[in-house]
Amino acid sequence: MKISIVTVCFNSAATIGDMLRSVAVQSYPEVEHIVVDGASQDATLDIVRHEGAHVAKLVTEPDRGIYDAMNKGMRLATGDLVGFLNADDVLADRDAVARLAAVADRTGVDAVFSDLVYVRSHDLDAVVRYWACGDFSRRRLRLGWMPPHPTFYLRRSLLAKIGEFDTGLRIAADYDFMLRALCRADITTAHIPAVMVRMRTGGVSNRSLAMLWRKSSEDLLALRRSGVGGWPTLVCKNLRKLPQFFQRSPQS
Repeated sequence: MKISIVTVCFNSAATIGDMLRSVAVQSYPEVEHIVVDGASQDATLDIVRHEGAHVAKLVTEPDRGIYDAMNKGMRLATGDLVGFLNADDVLADRDAVARLAAVADRTGVDAVFSDLVYVRSHDLDAVVRYWACGDFSRRRLRLGWMPPHPTFYLRRSLLAKIGEFDTGLRIAADYDFMLRALCRADITTAHIPAVMVRMRTGGVSNRSLAMLWRKSSEDLLALRRSGVGGWPTLVCKNLRKLPQFFQRSPQS
């Protein structure tokens, strides 16, 4: 089973080396790492060329935003499972992909996802939040549940049926994409109760009140057009984040 990991980046010199090294050391041999760069003006490409001997495909050209770049990477993917790893995040340990592939191979499910921890931007060991998502159910989806997108891997055979990321959305196209996948009547999933990704804090959606409002508006649009819910679901989605600041393991 081949696993495709797509990373999009733009002026990511400060963090992309950590991400590349976390993929390069994976114990699982069948990893296709695709890097899509938006014509960075800093040292990003120099670092990719120095640290990315394992990178299977590198694209560097202007794009129309992060979701346009993600669509480019998704079209290039040839793996059985396809997922995304942000340029400022890292795989949690060298066996992260091996666990993913083993579960997907054993169960034959359409989507596999794991837990995630948020860490301080300058200290990958300093955990701020622990996102232990648990198993999927449609009832939980209506109550604001969602897996972490950087741990969400989907069968490539389903991508054409689900469609690409909506580039009309600036912040929540990943949420919209997962809702479209998880709302399929025939979808089968598996949750791995282990941390797969360490995500740095400071994402674009949290940088200002205007961005928070835009994210909420886009989340609401995604919820309504998927038929999952409306304002009550959105409120529940945001409230579900609170326990993550106190949780430190899947069992706690």
